Amino acid sequence: MEFIAETRRSRRARTDCAVVGLHEGGKLPPAATVLDRALGGRLARIVAQGDFAGRAGETLLLPDLGRGPAARVLLVGLGASRSWSRRAFRRALATAAQAVLRSGSRDALLLLGSEAVPELDAYYRARYVAEAFGAARYQIPDLKTARRPPAPRLARVRLECADRASQAAARRGLAHGAGIAAGTALTRDLANLPANVCTPTYLGGAAKRLAREHRAIRTRVLGEPELRRLGMGSFLSVTRGTDEPARLIVVEYRGGRTGAAPVALVGKGVTFDSGGISLKDPPGMDEMKFDMTGAAAVLGTIKALALIGAPVNVVGIVPACENMPSGRATKPGDIVRSMSGQTIEVLNTDAEGRLILCDALTYSRRFRPAAVIDIATLTGACVIALGQHLSAVMSNDDGLAAELLAAGKRAADGCWRMPLGEEYQEQLKSNFADFANVGGREGGAVTAACFLWKFVDGLKWAHLDIAGTAYLSGAQKGSTGRPVPLLVDYLLSPG
Repeated sequence: MEFIAETRRSRRARTDCAVVGLHEGGKLPPAATVLDRALGGRLARIVAQGDFAGRAGETLLLPDLGRGPAARVLLVGLGASRSWSRRAFRRALATAAQAVLRSGSRDALLLLGSEAVPELDAYYRARYVAEAFGAARYQIPDLKTARRPPAPRLARVRLECADRASQAAARRGLAHGAGIAAGTALTRDLANLPANVCTPTYLGGAAKRLAREHRAIRTRVLGEPELRRLGMGSFLSVTRGTDEPARLIVVEYRGGRTGAAPVALVGKGVTFDSGGISLKDPPGMDEMKFDMTGAAAVLGTIKALALIGAPVNVVGIVPACENMPSGRATKPGDIVRSMSGQTIEVLNTDAEGRLILCDALTYSRRFRPAAVIDIATLTGACVIALGQHLSAVMSNDDGLAAELLAAGKRAADGCWRMPLGEEYQEQLKSNFADFANVGGREGGAVTAACFLWKFVDGLKWAHLDIAGTAYLSGAQKGSTGRPVPLLVDYLLSPG
């Protein structure tokens, strides 16, 4: 899909669908008055007669308008002006995008994005536009035998800007938003695939495709013999019970200054988590195909950066495996040795994400990273603590934590900082190894982060627990693509 930012003077004469936003009890916005005059005041009459109230989520499509500047006009309700906010704007954009795609239009002119929104400049308004249309176009890669509906016809979205200064910012925002939408779509595609398709080997192939598609990306995939030589005993302990071979996927994006230290993104890639010998309850176990969303988010983020041409260096490290029960599987009470040399008593084989991440975090040291961020659907405790709205952030660096929180707010992909503390480390004590992989039920999201904290001494590190935000259950089951917007915003920010 093509996104264009244009001023009123530079815009083309006609569009398939002009999108106009209207508040409850409000008048037509200035951006729509020229259009209304060309339509003989039809829009103003509709508003005056009360045929369109402007309630949030409300739409009215006026089709077949003849030879005027628009073949169709879509009115979109913005809700009460006193409640106008970043969240309301994004909801209006989502509503508009879905309605435009349903209309069969090939071209849309968006007058909605030029209106002022609290705390949003022209760049973010435009970026949200591209992300909203990208999300609306997304289709789950299902394996149904029924014929899929045809792809939407919409090929171009044009955003009207107030002046040349906002036009320049909007062009940048649209380009970045389109890149984020594409990276988010890749993340969702990988996470939505069934575990018998999206195996560790499949993930490695997806990473290699990124390298073929983008010159700034280089990919290496390490197999189990190499992992053994590296001493990744903790990682390999998780994959003992499966026939699917483990992979360590390393994807480097080089868009920044040569020699500049990269940011390392470490993504949990458990392509199916049965719990191992500590077997999960059957209800909802199918959703454990989403347990590789951290890995998918790393690949999606790097794709977005490559499409944007972001001036940063990033290395993505993905430990990918399955966690299955068998006669060879790791048993509760087994002790394994990590790449760092530290020994771990595995008290619960369903706490496997931290066992693969700890070796990947140790591996990240060879890149001398400026910062390390791990991303994982790590704990059910995080879902209980924060629900589906916010990801959890734990960090050993106040500056890094603040940057991630700010990026989450700007990207509308929010997170909340949770504590780290030596008192929580006490729960991980073991009589038989350096420490255990679980610390009891209390504070489970925090003790999981404290486990990882033991492997990042001297590193600037943050942990993102996305267990509640990575996917939805129920009728809307599927990947959300989070936290790609947050990660890209953080990596694009000059701080």
